[in-house]
Amino acid sequence: MHTQRLTLTLTALASAGLLLSACGTESGAGSEGGSGARAGDAGQPVTGVRWNVESLTLGGKKYDAPDDAYLKIGKDGRAGGSYGCNHAGADVSVKGDTLDFGEPLLTKRACADEDRMTFEKHLTRALGDEKFTAKVEGDRMTLTTAKGDHVDFTSGPAEPEAPLTGTKWTVRTIGEGKSAAALPKALSDKVHLTFGDDGKVRGNLGCNDVTAKAEAKDGSITFGAPATTRKLCPGDAMKTERALLKLFDGKARYEVKRDALTLTASDGTVISANADQKNADRKTDDQKKDDQKK
Repeated sequence: MHTQRLTLTLTALASAGLLLSACGTESGAGSEGGSGARAGDAGQPVTGVRWNVESLTLGGKKYDAPDDAYLKIGKDGRAGGSYGCNHAGADVSVKGDTLDFGEPLLTKRACADEDRMTFEKHLTRALGDEKFTAKVEGDRMTLTTAKGDHVDFTSGPAEPEAPLTGTKWTVRTIGEGKSAAALPKALSDKVHLTFGDDGKVRGNLGCNDVTAKAEAKDGSITFGAPATTRKLCPGDAMKTERALLKLFDGKARYEVKRDALTLTASDGTVISANADQKNADRKTDDQKKDDQKK
């Protein structure tokens, strides 16, 4: 049987958070001898499909998955997804219709919803402990262990990419190269940037609010000098702010994949953020204040 080695770099990416080189936006299957692994009589590919997690059954007890839990294995052997709260990465060996996951690595975000954390704990343990047989029928995939435990998925359409402009981007991780660290718990969901259609970026750096010029072109953003408020904050907040300030008064590369934004400053600092869709296309309070002054 054909054997593949797939690396699950489950981003978000956002992700989240842990591994920023998550899957691309490819769809469909590869060639029979390539990375378009298939399982089941219907011939539905395992790769190139966004598999939404429906439920997990362990020892006869069923756990419903959070709405945004999903897994996508790219045709190139890279994937992106969420275990319920955190993004995760693991190696998996695919032999025919058998999948054997390695030990997963997760980001360290703590979610207030206990059901999310419980589901993530069970799914993480299940995927790392057993081999699975994959069965795909139409838009459904089931991974089943020899003991009868199983994870049920449905395929979903690819999500459109969030626009860079008008989206509130909540910062999740800051690091260098492939190493990324989640923000301190006290700053979770508080650090954000919004690029306006007026050529400015506004947000909060962890302690102070910031405003600066920001012109996006050809995969890069040219930032102007930042104007910030002048509050003094505890150590973690100031440390995060100092790291984010490296973006400004210079040029940074950017990449948007669905709801994940990656910014790479000229000194190699890498910042990942996720889109807050509820705030997409809305003006920030600072923008409204600026409009009132005009």
